[in-house]
This record gives sequence, structure tokens and C-alpha cells, in this order.
Amino acid sequence: MESHLKAVKVTDRVWWVGAIDWGLKEFHGYKTARGTTYNAYLVLADKITLIDTVKAPFKEEMYQRIASVIGDPAKVEVVISNHAEMDHSGALPEVIRDLAPEKTYASLMGVKALDAHFRIGGKLTGVKTGDSISLGNMTVAFVETKMLHWPDSMFSYIPEEKILFSQDGFGMHLATDRIFADENDWAVVEQEMRKYYANILLPYSPQVLKLLEDYPKLGLDVKVIASDHGPIWRGDMLAKPFALYKTWAEQTPEKRAVVIYSTMWHSTEKMAAAIADGIREGGAVVEVLPLDAHSRSDVVTRLICAGALVVGSPTLNNGLYPKVADVLTYIRGLRPRNLLGAAFGSFGWSGEAVAQINGYLTDMKAELVTDGLKVKYVPTDDDLKQCFELGLQIARALGERAAAKA
Repeated sequence: MESHLKAVKVTDRVWWVGAIDWGLKEFHGYKTARGTTYNAYLVLADKITLIDTVKAPFKEEMYQRIASVIGDPAKVEVVISNHAEMDHSGALPEVIRDLAPEKTYASLMGVKALDAHFRIGGKLTGVKTGDSISLGNMTVAFVETKMLHWPDSMFSYIPEEKILFSQDGFGMHLATDRIFADENDWAVVEQEMRKYYANILLPYSPQVLKLLEDYPKLGLDVKVIASDHGPIWRGDMLAKPFALYKTWAEQTPEKRAVVIYSTMWHSTEKMAAAIADGIREGGAVVEVLPLDAHSRSDVVTRLICAGALVVGSPTLNNGLYPKVADVLTYIRGLRPRNLLGAAFGSFGWSGEAVAQINGYLTDMKAELVTDGLKVKYVPTDDDLKQCFELGLQIARALGERAAAKA
């Protein structure tokens, strides 16, 4: 096969042969303004091995990168699928057909998932934690990481190269031609990793903490962590993803409030501004995110480790404004923890929105600071004073909780 695209060397015997998706702008409901990568890895063992594949439309890109190293992709004898989600397994059925590997491995749950996707269960061999396979001069050990973030997810580890293939763990959506984290702007890497954690892994924070607790017991000597999205971790950068995951999974609340709202005729907007001023005056940090300007993924990313979520909506047709309902439904599914909550909004003649916001906040197990603040039509000076006082109340509650934990 003629190759115009090149693989990138990761270690002496492992090459990145994935694909770069510069055009991806949304993934599972959140904005991916910087695109993504679908990472696959070629292991030059006695039995040449491909670890993970790519999203189906990028198969030829992967094949060209493989060909740049070994000439004919059909020399691949073993395929390992660490994660059945289709951005990593989409090309797998054609890889099995085109390359005819001797063995294709997945976790036991991965076999079930891949069979449900592609009806290929008979071509797969299941492995579990504690299992390992020989590639001749190398071995691959497997560790199941169920619900991080699918039931089938697992890690693969090659001790001879000291490399851990972590599927979606420690990854991010970031299209870059510099495949190592230390080659990229750290502010960008941290932001995209935070966004990925907030929008994908946040509901599984208890499992993340358990994995972080158990990880040292595995006794792995790891020098490189190669995930399925975004850049690869190595050297001095290796500890950073563990530290960030611990912080985000613990969700220890900061003295910081996130205020989100939609508005029809600027009344709810005026309330939001007054509440934010009160929070700021009370000594807490406040971020105001009007939903006309911020996506649901922006909100959740800012919400990690925030101490309070303050939500405003006008009442429309006896219910929430649509953008508020959308974002609250999204947040509720991600199950953030350790939040204070408050609701506010203007109304014309019914005013159900505030109570409905409280319902969402209660579902999130947020501690309500107030029953909510409603204003009919346009807020008066007295109304805005009440809004300011609510902001002070939220700041005090944040301060009291911070003091209690000190």
C-alpha cells in the first residue's frame, strides 16, 4: 500500500497510527471546538499487534499510517479492542475482514458490546483482569475498568515497553499534530481534559476514585500513558492526569458560584446581575453564564468543583424556558455533587419556573439555599435589592461550608 500519511514513534517498538479529526465540532451533546483524534497504536512485537482502531470513516488514514511502518497492514496478527464505542471500534469489522488477524481480543463485556454493534462475537476472544497474552517477545496484561466510561472499558499494559493503553481514560477531544502532551500548550491540554472529564466521566467519579486508589496496587511500571483521544502522556507530565482526575472526582467545593440563566425581556438577566454582585460582595467568586452565549458543555465544565449552582429562568407556557430545561436535564444526567443551589426568575401570570428549577436541583441532591426568588414582570429597585441579598446569602453559605471543612 502506498502511504502518504506517516506514523509517529511513541516508544522504540510502539507507533501511533491513529487519525486526526479536525472537523469534529460536537460529540455526545457537547461542543468540541478543537476537534479530536482517534488514537490507534501499532506494536512491533514478534506478533505485530494493533491496539484499538478508529472511527469508521478514518480507516484508510489508519491503514496508511500502518503501511508507513510495516508496508502491508495485513502483517498485523493480533488486534486488541480496549473500548467498544464506535469512535474506536467503527473500523474494527473491516479491519478483521481486511487483515484477517489470528486473534482479536476484547474484555468479556466488550465481546458482548461489539457483537451487539457488529454481529462479530464469534471472531472475538474475551479477556478479563489478570489475563495476559504473549506476542512472542512481548506480553500484554489486561485490567478491566468497568464504567470508565462504558461497561466494556479496559486498560492494556505492555511491561517490555512500560506503556499503558488507557482507552478513553486520561484522554480529551483535541485535534493536534503534536501527539505528546508536553509538546502542546498546557493551558489548552488542561482545559480540554477538564471539559472531557466534566462531560463524559463526571457521573462515574466514584469509579474514578476507586481506580485511583487501586492503581498503585497493580504494580505497573508505566513510563507512557497512551489514551484513545488527544495527546499521549510521558516523562514529567505523567503525574498530571492522575492529580487532575483526583481533584475532579472528589469535587471538593470551592468558594465559587456559577450563575446560569435565560431571559426573554431582560428581567431575569437583571436579576442575575444583581445576584452575581451580591455573591461577589460577599467574598465568593462568581461566574455568570447567559445561556444564549454558552453551551451546555461550557456550563458543566465551569461547574466542576464549584460550590453553588444558581439558575434563573422566565416562565414560558407554565414551564421553564427551553434553554434552561435543556441545560438542567444535561447537568442532572451528569450527577454533579456537593452543590448549593438557588433558583430565580421573572414571570407574567403563573411563575412555575422557579419551582421546576428547584425540582432539578433537588434531583441533583443540591442543598437549597432558598425556596427561590420570583419577580413579576420587570424587577423594581426593591426586587433587585432582594436579588443582591440572595447573592450575599449564597456567599455566606459558601463561606460557612468552606470554614467547616478547613
